[in-house]
Amino acid sequence: MCFSPEGDVAGGLAVTAIGIDTFRHLRGRKEYLALAALPLVLGAHQLIESLVWWQLRGDVPHGIGRAATWLYLVIALVVVPVLVPLSVMLLEPTRRRRRTILPFVLLGVAVATDLLVTMLHGPVTVRLGSYHLAYSIGLHSGVLLVGLYVLATCGSLLMSSNRDIVIFGLANVVAVIVLARLTADGFTSLWCFYAALTCGAICLHMRYGKPHRAHPSAFERTLSESSADMR
Repeated sequence: MCFSPEGDVAGGLAVTAIGIDTFRHLRGRKEYLALAALPLVLGAHQLIESLVWWQLRGDVPHGIGRAATWLYLVIALVVVPVLVPLSVMLLEPTRRRRRTILPFVLLGVAVATDLLVTMLHGPVTVRLGSYHLAYSIGLHSGVLLVGLYVLATCGSLLMSSNRDIVIFGLANVVAVIVLARLTADGFTSLWCFYAALTCGAICLHMRYGKPHRAHPSAFERTLSESSADMR
């Protein structure tokens, strides 16, 4: 598949529409707010990247393209590694389960902070690659930080007590493995594109998924039964 500004626009509009539909199915479930926001964020993310493409082709002013590059990278490298584990943690039904996800949130914050500092020191550049955009922020320990980034995002999804979220995490892990083998400089652009497209799974979960775990722990079942007996 050939990625292009037109592809980013088409994908961005589709994912944004999915995000709007996802919000329509919140039904007052505030704990799902961060998860429901993810498709909207990633949809806007792809639309922003189309401006980067067009600037590199000379179709939009350099200043607009430069601002779009920075905004794209801030969302990809700073917002996403925090938003994803946070949205998973907020979904967990018990304090014990939220504590299980908390380390991933803290790791995401640490990775985002490191990447933001690296960006501020620069140089931040982008160039046309083969079917993708190649971003660079002057990162020296790239392999380590990318690994921690994937751990914070995909790891938190895999640790969720919700089966649908785990499946979403597995799909993204497969994408990480495939893209890591295919390209290094295009990883940010291509994985974000793929992650945006998989947001359809979030929409389906909001439409049809249960707002609680399908399989509570033995302790929680015992506690629930004890409470019922006391009534």
